[in-house]
Amino acid sequence: MTQNSTPHDTSSTLPSPAAVHDSDQLADEFAQLPRLLDQEPNLIRRGKYFDARFRIEIGEIPFDVKVDGGRIVTFDRGPFLMRPWRFVVRGTAEAWSALWSPMPQPGWHDMFALTKRGCMTLEGDLQPAMANLQYLKDLLVLPRRLRKAS
Repeated sequence: MTQNSTPHDTSSTLPSPAAVHDSDQLADEFAQLPRLLDQEPNLIRRGKYFDARFRIEIGEIPFDVKVDGGRIVTFDRGPFLMRPWRFVVRGTAEAWSALWSPMPQPGWHDMFALTKRGCMTLEGDLQPAMANLQYLKDLLVLPRRLRKAS
């Protein structure tokens, strides 16, 4: 009996060719984050001790996000001059697109997997991010729901 596929098929580690890699379109999806969070009372509850102002960068497009008690209280799309933040999560358009796909491929499914790939970085004072890691990870993948609906 012969096998037709190799045991280490690399095609499963690449984002789909139809994936969106346009930073503007991805930023438009991310801009819906406050509305998506409002629909998740359990996520808000889990973030009740998370208070931080941070920056998210989708390609070259920055967002200023302030969370207080698990709720987004400030959410602005940049560019900005001299906005303070505790930490920043920077990712390429390819990274965010893969992360938000309905069924992310292995290695593209998590912000730490993406940092290992070199297409996402976390910088600054990471203490609030690490202390509320699961909340932050769940918050940042909320735009995935927009793609499941389409």
